[in-house]
Amino acid sequence: MGIFSFFSKEKKETLDKGLERTKQGVFSKIARAIAGKSKIDDEILDNLEEVFITSDVGVETTLKIIDRIEHRVSRDKYVNSSELNNLLCEEITELLAENNNDSALEDFTVPQDHKPHVIMVVGVNGVGKTTTIGKLAYQFKKAGNKVMLGAAD
Repeated sequence: MGIFSFFSKEKKETLDKGLERTKQGVFSKIARAIAGKSKIDDEILDNLEEVFITSDVGVETTLKIIDRIEHRVSRDKYVNSSELNNLLCEEITELLAENNNDSALEDFTVPQDHKPHVIMVVGVNGVGKTTTIGKLAYQFKKAGNKVMLGAAD
């Protein structure tokens, strides 16, 4: 049993809907950051960097995305700001595809011979750690496991 195998199709659809809201929020921030601009320049790239960092994308990932956009703009010579959303979608999709490694999750099971099994969740404020932990605990409990939660702020 994989760690996330207990999520049903309905739960996956709920997750997808939640991610859709997040995506819309990020793209609305991007739209505000490029409003009134006709081409992608250093100012737009700086604004994009700020949007991604404040959206908890992470510094390393943000820099990779910005580098890809810079490279693409220099390669294509002129990319206007109205094409930026499509460009971002393409580059982020490629970045995710390059880092896609399902094999690590497929083989992950909760060890039955070594107890307790500890899962540590780390993240910045407001990203949904507590909600995720509660949902995981509920699913593990439904699967017949004993669950204990501990906070360490």
